[in-house]
Amino acid sequence: MLDLTYETPKPKVIAGAKHDWELVIGMEVHAQVATNAKLFSGASTTFGAEPNSNVAFVDAGMPGMLPVINEACVAQAVRTGLGLKAEIHLESAFDRKNYFYPDLPQGYQISQLYHPIVGEGEVLVELGDGTARMVRIERIHLEQDAGKSIHDMDPSLSFVDLNRTGVALMEIVSRPDIRGPEEAAAYLLKLRQIMLYLGTCDGNMQNGNLRADVNVSVCLPGQYEKYQATQDFDHLGTRCEIKNMNSTRFIQQAIEVEAKRQIAILESGGTIDQETRLYDVDKGETRSMRSKEEAHDYRYFPDPDLMPLEIEQAWVDDIAASLPELPDAKKARFMGDFGLADYDASVLTADLDAAAYFEAVAGKTNGKLAANWVINELFGRLKKDDREIEDSPVTPDQLSALIALIEADTISGKIAKDVFETCYTTGRDPEEIVETEGLKQVTDTGAIEAAVDEIIAANPDQVAKAKENPKLAGWFVGQVMKATGGKANPKAVNQIVAQKLNG
Repeated sequence: MLDLTYETPKPKVIAGAKHDWELVIGMEVHAQVATNAKLFSGASTTFGAEPNSNVAFVDAGMPGMLPVINEACVAQAVRTGLGLKAEIHLESAFDRKNYFYPDLPQGYQISQLYHPIVGEGEVLVELGDGTARMVRIERIHLEQDAGKSIHDMDPSLSFVDLNRTGVALMEIVSRPDIRGPEEAAAYLLKLRQIMLYLGTCDGNMQNGNLRADVNVSVCLPGQYEKYQATQDFDHLGTRCEIKNMNSTRFIQQAIEVEAKRQIAILESGGTIDQETRLYDVDKGETRSMRSKEEAHDYRYFPDPDLMPLEIEQAWVDDIAASLPELPDAKKARFMGDFGLADYDASVLTADLDAAAYFEAVAGKTNGKLAANWVINELFGRLKKDDREIEDSPVTPDQLSALIALIEADTISGKIAKDVFETCYTTGRDPEEIVETEGLKQVTDTGAIEAAVDEIIAANPDQVAKAKENPKLAGWFVGQVMKATGGKANPKAVNQIVAQKLNG
């Protein structure tokens, strides 16, 4: 049974300090919306195109160009909100966030500060100790992405690529419910998994399509409970934001480093300045980027070129009706329908393609046995070859056929591994491999008994030892299996060996 709570979370306590300190973490996850066109233009969102080739006039901030909302982006945001069990606002509005940066040609970003399209939701985050926590979502809003500055092409010049400018982002803002580095990583991965299932973001962190700003603060024990009772953020300590993190490993490292930095300042009598910081991977430290701005610093105001966004409940209902089975529901079903353990169900539902592959196998054979073969044999072999499940040389039909041969006692588990390897490397069907290579299991008890008698007759000293110590009977089983090329039915061999030694 999962322990679901956010009222009394188990905090991460930082070791090596004078006092006990607890971590408080909130995250702002920027997820690039999976659409073919940008938020306010028809320019392509294809990654890897020639620099500045996917840029419309409106993206480049040309005078007189007006934004036109992309309905597909709105639908994807609504879809994500529904997947996170969040409130969908039928009325929302866009604002201008004003700041200068070389890769922001308009001089402002169109975002949603005051009236986001998605309200409060939740994410169930499973932890390594077998428990789970509910992290609350405060809001999801739509906004434009900025371009990309390139600093490594010339020693004295920086270049700007506007291909990413205007691509739709969903900013998913959590409550400060996350209490440790591992939980922060698990939360981001769970968000990614849900959006992959929904098809609303491709989750490619390496390309920057999914990245996070991590807000970190520390507080003394008991302060978090006061925050929960009062919703007064002053109890949580002053937070610092670590900007643009796109690796769960580095997120965990950055949180640890920043927490220790803040604790050292506080224990020496100093105060924490609210600011934006960057994590230096090479030096293993965070460094100040700029003082943390407030809303008034960006001079937010309603975008004059865009009317308030109004959507109909019937449209939202249609999107809700088209939602796929989500990870938590799929995991529960796998456990119920196929009798899987929590761990196995988690592994198999971590990836949508892996879940589909398993279900195709399990639908034709024993679910537990299918899970064992998919997780241990197939996943292990694919990992060795650095291949994805969709590129598996062994099809679901072939793997289910192999498992069926085991269940029918046509081949032993040991022989099955050899058949699997041949199937993996050649693409041949398991039945054909077993038939043409003579790998069928020997189930003739007469032939097995004859082999046992021969081994016993040739090893009288070993027989005497086995009679004194029954555990040594395994030696005879091994010899019989060796003599029959591994084809003898192991269960029958064990039974006959026991009968002969005890007879």
